[in-house]
Amino acid sequence: YRQIFETASDGLIINDVETGRVVEANPAAVAMHGYTRAEFIGLHPTAYLHPDSQRLFSTDAQAIQPGKVFETLAIHLRRDQSPFYAEARRTALTVQDRPCILNVIRDVSQRVQAEQSLRQQVETHAREQSVLLEVSQTLASALELQPGLILDQLRVIIEYTHAGLFTLEDSDLVALAVRGPQPLEQAIPFRIRLNSPETLITLFNGNWPVRIADVSSADPAAQFLRSLLESQAAMLLTGVQAWMWVPVAVKGRVIGSVGVAHSELDYFTAHHANLALTVANQAAITMVNAELYEHAQALAVLEERQSMARNLHDAVNQSLFSAGLIAEVLPRLWERDPEEGRRSLEDLRRLTRGALAEMRMLLVELRPSALTDSDFGDLLRLLGNALTGRANIPVVVSVAGRGTLPAEVQVAFYRLCQEALNNIAKHAEATRVEINLQYADETDAVELHIRDDGRGFDPEHIPSGHYGLSIMRERAESVGAGLSVTSQPGRGTDITLRWAKAPEQEVE
Repeated sequence: YRQIFETASDGLIINDVETGRVVEANPAAVAMHGYTRAEFIGLHPTAYLHPDSQRLFSTDAQAIQPGKVFETLAIHLRRDQSPFYAEARRTALTVQDRPCILNVIRDVSQRVQAEQSLRQQVETHAREQSVLLEVSQTLASALELQPGLILDQLRVIIEYTHAGLFTLEDSDLVALAVRGPQPLEQAIPFRIRLNSPETLITLFNGNWPVRIADVSSADPAAQFLRSLLESQAAMLLTGVQAWMWVPVAVKGRVIGSVGVAHSELDYFTAHHANLALTVANQAAITMVNAELYEHAQALAVLEERQSMARNLHDAVNQSLFSAGLIAEVLPRLWERDPEEGRRSLEDLRRLTRGALAEMRMLLVELRPSALTDSDFGDLLRLLGNALTGRANIPVVVSVAGRGTLPAEVQVAFYRLCQEALNNIAKHAEATRVEINLQYADETDAVELHIRDDGRGFDPEHIPSGHYGLSIMRERAESVGAGLSVTSQPGRGTDITLRWAKAPEQEVE
């Protein structure tokens, strides 16, 4: 037994129950803690156990019964006070008529560190996925292009010293926004001249990011960068050492680029490149949709609006992009936390329903006849689903009775409801919306209620510059409908529309 004790690869420590001190230890245990045998014998556990684990030792010593094995993970200390994780199996035994405890110790520091590293990687990846979802939703909610917002969102997941967002115009990269020292931001706007098709091909690298470890090195990519950023654009390289170009492309067509720089050498990793490319792809959709939105506002002729329908179809990609991110992370999220996975699954359902509703609304907007040919209750449900998908506000639509409204009345009611829901999304901070439509007397009258539980407002004190209510009243009056608005701060808002057929419209 002595030979087994001395040659065991695991550390073996025998502690006296009454004093707690070491009465025997094998060479493995002594070497593990950095002592000589003479120094280790007689030590109290407080000398070789981390304070966080000392309480466990005293509690375990009292709980261990003969014939039972107690397992625990503790932090031990070497002679130089450096810690290490030890897996301990403890059991009671008698040595020379004295009650003792045998501790079988195994150093598992590498395993614990590997588990901690893996856990940190999983947490980091989950955090990045969450941030990417927030970035997607933030950019998707902006109909008008905000170049600075794109760079600010990029900085949430990738730290940088300088950054610039450029759009491709003919043979130039035109800076839309920059982030960095004040002189650089004041230099907007400026252009980067692309002298040849070869320059364009080299810059966009087959639509994949280009990472440069040292901008001042003799590396061909670094030399190309320095030659490209001349005159005003050279300020982008002031005080930086690492650089990364990220193409901004839609369906393989490059429309711009993002350049990010850092003051540390070789700062950007392949993982940084993948994250930046994800944000750049969303930025590309935002840029295209912003451009299409501006065009849509300027178009008034029906033929032009119909030609835009195919291009504006890409607008749903914003919601689908967010849905795609959720679908990508959902399997791993479900394995780690099924409850959170179910919530993400509900978000996925909401986003896809919202994208479908947005697409249908878009088609309705581009085909004016659809507003009068469709069932009004279906149109209200379409508006509600679109609001839920866009702003994550539940909308309940109820229809009582059946009927058909005159075309101009149905269009006016649709626009009024659309304006009310837009106001709720922008200002109300509501958590629930109810839309109730009630037909009466074979459509001689109809009543529409729109209620929200938001923060409300004082209808008698509306800030200057807010014309929403007056426009809604004018639209209602144009079709002979009545509009009433009831609201109080903190108690939500109730909008009621009433329309009744005028006596001269009745057929005798």
